Amino acid sequence: MSELKNVQPLADFDWEEFENGSSVKVSKEELEKAYNETLNKVSEHQVVDGTVISIDKKEVVVNIGYKSDGIIPASEFRYNPDLKVGDTVEVYVENQEDKKGQLLLSHKKARLSKSWERINAALDNEEVIQGYIKCRTKGGMIVDVFGIEAFLPGSQIDVHPIRDYDVFVGKTMEFKVVKINQEFRNVVVSHKALIEAELEAQKKEIISKLEKGQILEGTVKNITTYGVFVDLGGVDGLIHITDLSWGRVSDPHEVVTLDQKINVVILDFDNEKKRIALGLKQLTPHPWDALDPNLKVGDHVKGKVVVIADYGAFVEIAPGVEGLIHVSEMSWSQHLRSAQEFMHVGDEVEAVILTLDREERKMSLGIKQLKEDPWETIEVKYPVGSKHTAKVRNFTNFGIFVELEEGVDGLIHISDLSWTKKVKHPSEFTQVGADIDVVVLEIDKENRRLSLGHKQLEDNPWDTYETIYTPGSIHTGKITEVMDKGAVIALNEGGEGFATPKHLVKEDGSQAQLGEELQFKVIEFVKETKRIILSHSRTFEDVKEEPKKAPRKKAKKEETPAINNVAAGTTLGDIDALAELKAKMEKGE
Repeated sequence: MSELKNVQPLADFDWEEFENGSSVKVSKEELEKAYNETLNKVSEHQVVDGTVISIDKKEVVVNIGYKSDGIIPASEFRYNPDLKVGDTVEVYVENQEDKKGQLLLSHKKARLSKSWERINAALDNEEVIQGYIKCRTKGGMIVDVFGIEAFLPGSQIDVHPIRDYDVFVGKTMEFKVVKINQEFRNVVVSHKALIEAELEAQKKEIISKLEKGQILEGTVKNITTYGVFVDLGGVDGLIHITDLSWGRVSDPHEVVTLDQKINVVILDFDNEKKRIALGLKQLTPHPWDALDPNLKVGDHVKGKVVVIADYGAFVEIAPGVEGLIHVSEMSWSQHLRSAQEFMHVGDEVEAVILTLDREERKMSLGIKQLKEDPWETIEVKYPVGSKHTAKVRNFTNFGIFVELEEGVDGLIHISDLSWTKKVKHPSEFTQVGADIDVVVLEIDKENRRLSLGHKQLEDNPWDTYETIYTPGSIHTGKITEVMDKGAVIALNEGGEGFATPKHLVKEDGSQAQLGEELQFKVIEFVKETKRIILSHSRTFEDVKEEPKKAPRKKAKKEETPAINNVAAGTTLGDIDALAELKAKMEKGE
């Protein structure tokens, strides 16, 4: 064993000569030189050209003149569906020999290494390039161009709006580079730009032949909230929503559908901006021209409410023929109200034609005319003196406005609310929306207003007060209000009187106070102004004076001064008696 360890191989032993039995001695260096001359020298991380020698679904085999062929995933060639055996392709050498001894190549990296140069050149030269649409993304598509992912906006796929983006996924199409962001290495491409130049020439030709009033056939290309775009064969025109139909259109989808072929008339066009205004409704006669010639003021018509505002409602009685019902023609009531209280959009209504102007194509309608005007026979339903229940509408400083029925209003003056209570403002007496009983006092037919009263429902208590509160009579009352000028006294028999401060002095010299109940003598009673003047002081002052006057009256009862004294505190009846006595005395003389 130890001897074997010392055995060393011969350094110059030629094994190939030994195996082949060749007597010709060739050096190893010569063999390597000959071998290398027949094969390309390949360095890693280098881009070289190769030839496709086979293709299948998963792999593409490429020969770069190396001792072994390289294999590239077929997915790297998706952008080029026309790839075939024999084509020359650029490849990037990733590894000369992996663990399995396989040459590793990448077509994708080879393209990336030169792609930015090619893409920039394509932008500068406006070159048409090919790209493979990989997938959808927000707002458009992702396109593989030279191995770089470029963005294709949805608006740049075609001149027509795209409704199904998915049909483009997996397709190879031609594009133009329209924008490059060098900092972020973002590329934007367009397919639409390729066909716009051709379309531009078509547009110029089409627009040059356009004339106002010309009728053309087109295809509905796009529908928006404000109108419809129509393709006229390479150039687009717009039908504004107001030109779709003589009637009101809330949604253009009600009139046309996408891809529908329709005839349109040219209303106007702009050569510079290449805008074309189209009309659809103009192909049919105006509805006003087809309106029944026998239709006249006073006729009843039916229609649908199409627009409503505070001031009134527009009613369509035929497609394109509308009439306005002003809010004042919706009710006989004179109160300002909103049209929404009477009707809504979509309501079917019957109305009366109030005015009709065929030249101006205007019509006014009314619905209150379907009911009888209550003021025509106001004297029959609401004669003077009749009693009714009304609803309080609103207040003013001078009274209350009430409504007896729709269209029949009346005013209760503040002075006609109560016989006895002094009402400073109507809100003290009732409230808006409440019912109130009334009596018709006066009818003003011309101004459509009734004068009403509330207190007239009861007898006038002043007729009774006139017999009770005679001057000189004494009554019990309570002081309910005190002011500088005097005090208000509520009398037990009803009504109120007034006493000045000097008539409020009590027998002990003190002043009567609020809330005190005392005896009061009537000094003055005026029915017309509803005034009762009272005095507490007189109730005890007059009693003290009577004993002093009595002897004088007895001794000199026939003297003239006594007559004057009696007359000072007597009624009109007493004065008549004195006059009779005087006449007798004169006759006796």
